Amino acid sequence: MDSKKIRTSFSRLAGWFGLTISSLITKVIPARNLYGFARWIASMAYRFARKQRNIALDSLKTAFGAELTAQERERIARDCFTLIAKSAVELLFLMDRPELLKKRVFIEGKENLESALNAGKGVILVSAHFGNFPLLMAKLSLEGYKTAGIMRPMRDTRVENIFQKKRTRLGIQTIYSQPRNVCVNTTIDVLRNNGLVFIPIDQNFGTAGVFVDFFGTKAATATGPVILAQRTGAKILPCFIIRNSDDTHRLVFEPAITLQQAKDARETVLINIQKLTDIIESYIRRYPAEWGWIHRRWKSRPN
Repeated sequence: MDSKKIRTSFSRLAGWFGLTISSLITKVIPARNLYGFARWIASMAYRFARKQRNIALDSLKTAFGAELTAQERERIARDCFTLIAKSAVELLFLMDRPELLKKRVFIEGKENLESALNAGKGVILVSAHFGNFPLLMAKLSLEGYKTAGIMRPMRDTRVENIFQKKRTRLGIQTIYSQPRNVCVNTTIDVLRNNGLVFIPIDQNFGTAGVFVDFFGTKAATATGPVILAQRTGAKILPCFIIRNSDDTHRLVFEPAITLQQAKDARETVLINIQKLTDIIESYIRRYPAEWGWIHRRWKSRPN
């Protein structure tokens, strides 16, 4: 086994061990101490997870450049680590306490969701790895909506299995992004049953997507929401979950977007994915620490 595989195996083992310990702690810790525990985790992570810290700082520099000072970018990176840690301990704590979860997430713009559902062809919830987005799906499922989410499985299958079981207990249908034909067919089935499908489109999508402007730099972006909407007639509804100062959450539904038609199919997809990406960017600019800066969003480059 080469050194890279050894480091990867050790990193996953450490992550598994940390998750197991954190899960045990959240079972016994008083709720009032939950976020103090998260801040301690974030402090340790920012200090020792050098690779992720550097990715976050590089991503912030790519996004904001001279708009922010180095000190401002570092503050956002630290806050990002804190909010990721808070989200992690919340998932371990709240997903096993559904009634408490329901009380800690409030919905804004519900009329936009109901209007989209009234069309009867399903709703594509377009969002990002922004805020505690698994709570977004959990809240909707607990409120009685047929809710599914398209997601990539975590690299560590042990960790993935833990959260998959929690999602299933809460009534959330997991649609894995691969195999692609299974993903597409399952998604279409959910939409034809007038369900909700959550699709984040803010991560690097390699050469399979389209390149759109994201903070002024081209970013490879998934096209699924627009293609699925064209195929099924489903409404596209941007939505985001935002943390309040008291660590409750607001789940915000924007009005459904109207697909803009262009001269050909590819241009139509490109224009509408850009429109959705602009909405995502607007939320990140308003709440920069809520987004996952530790992801290499601009890794793939146009030819």
